[in-house]
Order: sequence, then structure tokens, then C-alpha cells
Amino acid sequence: MKLANIQNKWFKQKDIERSEVVREKDTKKRNVFWVFVSKEITDYLSSWRIIILLAILLLTCIGSLYTAVTTISDALDAYKDASQIGRNSYLFLQIFTISDGSLPSFVSFVSFLGPLLGIALGFDAINGERGRGTLSRLLAQPIPRDYVINAKFVAALIINVILFFALGLLVMAFGILMLGITPSLDEFLRVMSFIGLIIVYIAFWLNLAILFSVIFKQQATSALSTIAIWLFYNVFFSIIVNLFTKSYLTNVASEGEYVNRVNAILNVYRFSPNYLFQEMTTVLLSPTTRTTGLMTMEQVVGSIASPLKLQASLSLIWPQITGLIAATFICFTIAYVTFTRQEIRAN
Repeated sequence: MKLANIQNKWFKQKDIERSEVVREKDTKKRNVFWVFVSKEITDYLSSWRIIILLAILLLTCIGSLYTAVTTISDALDAYKDASQIGRNSYLFLQIFTISDGSLPSFVSFVSFLGPLLGIALGFDAINGERGRGTLSRLLAQPIPRDYVINAKFVAALIINVILFFALGLLVMAFGILMLGITPSLDEFLRVMSFIGLIIVYIAFWLNLAILFSVIFKQQATSALSTIAIWLFYNVFFSIIVNLFTKSYLTNVASEGEYVNRVNAILNVYRFSPNYLFQEMTTVLLSPTTRTTGLMTMEQVVGSIASPLKLQASLSLIWPQITGLIAATFICFTIAYVTFTRQEIRAN
């Protein structure tokens, strides 16, 4: 019995030592990964193309904020109690959506420049390292290969999170100072949700750019391929859909059939990430929007003319959110699997 107890104690001690060794190795691996992430963040922030894009994004958003605040201030001059108007009509949210015509709104600038920022961060993530000859030397070290692509994605995502949350809070601060209207809790949460959607939207284009940087060896090819897809969805996709669906809405027998056909066309539009982002921002920043499709007269007459709560607005756009997140994960998964199976040779 004593010998058995001694053996059990010895085996337990060995198990504890093995678990400590495994835990220490896991900790070292996590530390190595975050060293990779910090190195990538430093590389991004020291790149001139990223600095120029960030400066353009900041200046254009400040310009759109100025035009929005000017337009809202002119509208408020006709009223005495501006704070009461802001609480009743979600006026604070109009800072992000309204424009006087001279400059686009904050949402328009972000939907246009945000994908370009994601593309700039990811189009040379892998083939840039391969072209400089650093990828083979990097993978020759005793580190997991997936740390390379994961660190590049996480670093770019951290930059986007910090940038757009800081930019959103800056816009809100300027709006409060210049208009004298404080946002309600619902408005604040809507703005935070809107910024979260911006990050998901940019993450899609970032992962698409990383995917092409894995597939193509030339940086110019991966950049042009990603920009071509962005231009297709931004310009040509709606034109093509309109050409093929124009005759689909003719010779409709009833109003219900017309509504069904319009909703079917809208489902085709939802294959575009740009359209998904537009729908999501419209519902979030315009609480009076009650549907993303077309409503019949019976539905309009029977509805209550009141703004939706944030939970109801999020439930309304939940299919669009999950669709965009799924497309983001699909792009990253394909890039991840392709990169881990590639043969990396020294130049």
C-alpha cells in the first residue's frame, strides 16, 4: 500500500509538471503572437500610404461634420427649444447622415473610403513579405505558420477599431459643442452600433484583400483585383441588376405580386456588401425606418408612426449583419487554408 501511494504521488507530480510545461509553452506562444501583432501595427503606422489614407479620411469626415452641423444649426434657428427638438426627433443622429449638398454626409464618406482603407491594409499582407524575401526567413523560425496571417489581420483590425471609435467619439464631441445637444442613451448606443458595423464592413474588404495577397504573387495584381471587385459592387452591380430586372416589374397583376417582385429584386441587391451596409446604416441612424423592403398600403395604414427602439432596429437588420459577417469569415477562411497549404521557398 505504501509503495502504491508513493507511485500515485509520483505520477501526480509528473502530471503537474507536464501541465506546467504545457501552460508555459502556451504562454510563450501567445506572447510571440502579440509580438507579431505589435510589429505589424508598427509597420502599418509607419507606412506612408496608410498615413495618407488616414489623413484623407479624417479631413473628409471633419468636412462632412461641418456641413452637417451648419445645416442643422440653420434649421434650429427657427425654433426656441433646440434641446427638446433633439430629444424628440433624433436630431443628433442627423450629424452622421445629413448634408447640405456641397459635401457628402459622414456615412457616404465612410462607405466610400472605408473599403479603400481595408484594401490598403491587406493587399500586400502576404505577397509583400514574399517579394521582400522575409516570408521564408520568418517561417524558418520555430513558430506556427498561421501566426503570420492571423497577426496581420488582428493588427489591421485593431487599427480600424481604434481609428473609427476615436473618429466617432470625436464627431459626437464636436456635435455636442457646436449644437449644444446631448445625445440620449438610445442615440449613443445607435452610434456605437453604427461604428461596429463600419468595422465589420471594412473587415470584409480587408479579408478580401488578404485573400488576393495570398493567391497572387504580385502586389499590383492583388491590389487591382480587390479594387476591381470594389468598383464592380460600388458602380456596376446596381446598373446590371436594373438592366435585367426592368422588365420583371412590368405587367404585374396585383399590388401583392408587385411587392413580392420588388422584394425579390432587393434580395438580389443584397448580394452586394455595399448595399447591405447601406441598409444597415439607414435603419440604425434613422429610427423611423420600419422595414428594409417595400410595404403595401394596408401595412402602411395599420402601422404606428413612431420610431423603433434600438433592439427592434437591430432585429430588423440582423439578417444583413449575419450575412456580412459570414462573407467576412468565408474570405478569411479561404485565405487561411490557402496560406497554410502553400509551399514557401527562399528566393
